[in-house]
Amino acid sequence: MRKTVIFKLAPLAALLAFSPFAMAQRPGLEIPLVVPGPGWKTCPRCENDAHIEDDRKKANVDTHPFDVHDLSGVWGDNGIPIDLKTRPPFTPEGQKLYDALVKEVDQGKDGAWATKDPLLICDPLGTIRGFGYNYGMEFVQTKDRVFQFYEWSHTWKTIWTDGRKLPDDPPVERYLGYSAGRWDGDTFIVESNGYDQRSLVGSDATKPLYPHSPDMKVVEGYRRLDYGKLQMNLTIYDPKVYTRPWTTTGTALLHPGAEIGEYFCVPSESVGFNDRQTNPAYGR
Repeated sequence: MRKTVIFKLAPLAALLAFSPFAMAQRPGLEIPLVVPGPGWKTCPRCENDAHIEDDRKKANVDTHPFDVHDLSGVWGDNGIPIDLKTRPPFTPEGQKLYDALVKEVDQGKDGAWATKDPLLICDPLGTIRGFGYNYGMEFVQTKDRVFQFYEWSHTWKTIWTDGRKLPDDPPVERYLGYSAGRWDGDTFIVESNGYDQRSLVGSDATKPLYPHSPDMKVVEGYRRLDYGKLQMNLTIYDPKVYTRPWTTTGTALLHPGAEIGEYFCVPSESVGFNDRQTNPAYGR
């Protein structure tokens, strides 16, 4: 029989008060966490550090043999936040788009919260924010495509690996873009375009938001350093908005045996949370 453990999150209340992690919960800041039985593991976000390290030791992640072309598994727990320190300057057109976005999302000085962040009403994060704020992701490889599942929002991206190229005129604008993947040696390269302009550029749930043009292209690279480490990088190419490419690099750890949780952002719960906490905090 599984036992349920309640973890108190009071020390994190200030950080989580405006995050979708808080919004997606029922009233209060208590999260029921099920201790796994045989053959079942908690979601990456739910596992505590001791549990993660124990699982990694049992899997011998530093010495376990692996295939460099196999990315299968659940990786990371919070994503790799976009490197804001390396943000390129805006072009004149990019500055206009940024100034308009600041007003639209009620964002103060650079680095301040966006009080009308679309995330607060459960709009999709999109590829770039998902890269930095995904609560854990999983790669599943098939013959002609790779699925990249995100725990946050319980969604996925289809990466075509059947030899196709990105369309010059993507058929539909998408939050996660239209993606094609290929192997370059031991690195899996993912190219994406066709982004909906509502899929904003940002680091995570606590950092400022930035715009992009309809012509933005995103290139991701994934390289398995060993059985338990995955090097990740993401580069934004948008010469209409940024004066040079913008690259973020980091490393995610494998969560052996973990499962992606059903982590939806539920609009009805989000509205209740905003009414109780977000709006009063901003005097609304």
